[in-house]
Amino acid sequence: MKALVAGATGETGRRIVQELINANIPVRAMVRNLERAKEILPSEAELVVADVLKPESLRSAIADCTVVLSATGARPSFNPSLPYQVDYQGTKNLIDVAKANNIEQFVMVSSLCVSRFFHPLNLFWLILYWKKQAEQYLQQSGLSYTIVRPGGLRNEENHSAIVASSADTLFEGSIPRSKVAQVCVAALQQSQAKNKIVEVVAQPEASSRNWEELFAQA
Repeated sequence: MKALVAGATGETGRRIVQELINANIPVRAMVRNLERAKEILPSEAELVVADVLKPESLRSAIADCTVVLSATGARPSFNPSLPYQVDYQGTKNLIDVAKANNIEQFVMVSSLCVSRFFHPLNLFWLILYWKKQAEQYLQQSGLSYTIVRPGGLRNEENHSAIVASSADTLFEGSIPRSKVAQVCVAALQQSQAKNKIVEVVAQPEASSRNWEELFAQA
């Protein structure tokens, strides 16, 4: 197994890179700014410069990888087309190249509540709407996939247990990004995670479960 991580310098992406390294899975980190990537990513990660909005750059980036983990996402801006470009078109480009390269598993980080059109986050240029469209494109692609929908993302760690559920059943809650990274990497190694949407939050009162049990709940 060799993993390509898109969005590798983002807050969630960099944690996925580290989690892959922790699991002894070779990782290629896809970045746009090489110098910044060298400063914030572990030296064990192979770096490649590519952009999801430039499909031609993705072909060499994906090369000999067997799995893809996508943690891309539009940053807050005044550009109304950015969520469409990054969260939908960019993910679509990555899915197309992954399919052409016979990728074995595609893990996508999405968000809770993407099915709720009248959600406050859609005031940010329909960001949840375009994530949902990207989810549907992945589901229809023919690739083996896992879509991870985390609750509110937190940079700080906590000791709360991960709670997993099926699509459109969790509508509130938060989770540390490090735990999201753990879920994404575990999805590569669990048959129960294949071809499903997994919604995840962390709850202090929840009982700790192993990965097989967690993915079976979704």
